[in-house]
Amino acid sequence: MGVMIVTGAGRGIGAAIARKAGEAGWSVAVNYSRAKDKAEAVADAIRAKGGKAITVKADVASEADIVAMFRRVDSELGPATALVNNAGVDYECLIGDVEVAGINRVLGVNVVGLILCCREAVRRMSTARGGKGGVIVNIGSVSARTGGLPKDGVYTASKGAVDAFTHALSNEVAREGVRAACVRPGLIQTEIFDTNLGLEQVKELAKRNVPLGRIGQPDEIAAMTVWLCSAEASYVSGFTIDVSGGR
Repeated sequence: MGVMIVTGAGRGIGAAIARKAGEAGWSVAVNYSRAKDKAEAVADAIRAKGGKAITVKADVASEADIVAMFRRVDSELGPATALVNNAGVDYECLIGDVEVAGINRVLGVNVVGLILCCREAVRRMSTARGGKGGVIVNIGSVSARTGGLPKDGVYTASKGAVDAFTHALSNEVAREGVRAACVRPGLIQTEIFDTNLGLEQVKELAKRNVPLGRIGQPDEIAAMTVWLCSAEASYVSGFTIDVSGGR
């Protein structure tokens, strides 16, 4: 299939995407920032099924880390032909109480880091730059449309930026053999809810507010993401799709 980098792939949605990509035949670079053991477990699961995977430590808020990550993937797997920008951070805070440090951290990872990862991918994929084409999938959020959960204003703003940037990216590189799309998850069962609203409370919220009446699973996001990276999605670009149970 090619070489795929998945950022923030040590857990949750990113881990599910990496495992699904490995099953589909991609050589996968499992990016992580802190949880090396979890990233190694994801890579081991891919290898156990006959796939190829490496783990790469990089904080996507750091330009130097991003550049080093892509160079390491170049040398160990080959230039990336698919990039999934999944890494993201939240900052729960009322708008009246936000601080610059919190805003900068969210924008640094969710927006600036994502754009820089796209830059490195385009440099390798674009036919105008000597590449053979490729796919970029940005993981956004339906919060960009709904306004998000309570205290999620900064996170919501960052995901709105992801939507807009994905369209701009597609417009710029579509004629250079690079497709770009955005997957917007709704309420998905991941560790992120363990430290804020609480998983059980979110499950109840999903029962009331999601038309399908339940919370989603990381594998359901992974299925759409890996499909978008496949040849079956060859005419899909500049596209934003909600995987949100109808919410």
